[in-house]
Amino acid sequence: MIAQPFVYEINTWPWLENLGTDLAGVPDDVWDSIADLGFDAVWLMGVWRRSPAGIALALSEAEHVQNFQDVLPDFTDDDVAGSAYCIRDYRVDDRIGGPAGLATARKALAQRGLSLILDFVPNHVAPDHPWIGSHPEYFITGNSDDLRDDPESFVEIGGTVFANGRDPYFPAWRDVVQLNTFSPALRAQIGQTLLSVAEQCDGVRCDMAMLPLDDVVTHTWGKRAGSPPADGYWPTVIATVRQVHPDFVFIAEAYWDLESRLQEQGFDYCYDKRLYDAFAGHEGAGAVRERLSADTGYQRGLIRFLENHDEPRAASTFGVDEHKAVAVATLTQLGAKLVYDGQLSGALRRLPVHLGRGPVEEVDKDLAEFYLSVLRSLRDPVWRTGDLSPCTVTGWEGNNTSGDLLAWTRSGGSRWLVVVNISDIPASGTVATGWDDLRGGQFRLIDNTRDIEYLRSGDDLTDGMYVELDPWLWHLFRIEKAEAATEERA
Repeated sequence: MIAQPFVYEINTWPWLENLGTDLAGVPDDVWDSIADLGFDAVWLMGVWRRSPAGIALALSEAEHVQNFQDVLPDFTDDDVAGSAYCIRDYRVDDRIGGPAGLATARKALAQRGLSLILDFVPNHVAPDHPWIGSHPEYFITGNSDDLRDDPESFVEIGGTVFANGRDPYFPAWRDVVQLNTFSPALRAQIGQTLLSVAEQCDGVRCDMAMLPLDDVVTHTWGKRAGSPPADGYWPTVIATVRQVHPDFVFIAEAYWDLESRLQEQGFDYCYDKRLYDAFAGHEGAGAVRERLSADTGYQRGLIRFLENHDEPRAASTFGVDEHKAVAVATLTQLGAKLVYDGQLSGALRRLPVHLGRGPVEEVDKDLAEFYLSVLRSLRDPVWRTGDLSPCTVTGWEGNNTSGDLLAWTRSGGSRWLVVVNISDIPASGTVATGWDDLRGGQFRLIDNTRDIEYLRSGDDLTDGMYVELDPWLWHLFRIEKAEAATEERA
């Protein structure tokens, strides 16, 4: 997969339902439209066989049903396909085309230069997964006292009491059963399972990837899990896959500031939830700037996003102008970038992962045109292979708004300057790129996302160019050599 890829996430089941087809029948123009936007990979979320037991449990819980009805007013029980993360088996569900359908889709993507990402869930499986009967030693188990005292966290299946899956800070997930990732036998089996998955795609997004870390397992399960093996879970299973598929990509859903550890254990990219939270929590430019000050190598191993299937829709989180500014700031960073299906058209409703059908929402034409213009600019290879350097932003006495400006350059084959006002008031300051080799020249600053162009001297670009931006506005400038001419104010 290309470095620093742009990944397009699709909630596969309702997406196919809307198209009226299965994986084998996706029209060519649909794949073409994704490729034409400049994406490098498609994450088909939720292709594996889902659990009938999980479906029954979801329909038995009033809170789930109410959520389904809130999102889908004409909801019926038939709309529940089962949770995408209550996996019965790592085989593509026949209801969406089975393994042959996935192979057809993968070939269509590869013909367009797109890699394929699928899911892997390390922490738990469905209660009707085949391992329940054949390998109970793969799981965290309990006893009749546990079942009696904590029926929300334990379940009896076939005479054995199993722990429900969980993370240490929330109640158990009642529709899944907890794997014991300290079990050497399980780790060997997981390695073989991932090898099978790796035959069908180019990478995996690993759900709640921090949960199998040794200290997290011990904190969550204590003596029930036993003692950790000498080698960590992720180094073991990742090495197993990369011995056969050296370029296979691992993406971690990661929280709790554990991204660096997961990178060290072999992950190519980890969720940057802290950057997302700084934007979504309206924490201001200072908090964003602090997050972006981390080591460059670390930042290249993050995946940035405005939304995904676990987060609220960006169009419901941010005001229209703020949404655009945050999108420019997020999509021009180092690392991988994730865009969720529906984000580009301004979808407002977050669909539960249980549903196989979603609402039809009206397209926000203004937002769609904005994203199209940004993605066109971001097709330049520099956004995947180039370097990022923070700019120096300076104010002056009586001007305290310069702190609301975020600014950086991307270079490597071409040059770009990004400046974003992350506030609801006008902001101004001088922005210095430090590009000493531009001194003495004249340069065109072209922003096709806002249809503007300026002429500036190389000295101004290097030492400090005056910039003034209205609330939630940005400059996404491509820098090109030009002949000397009259300057305009940026």
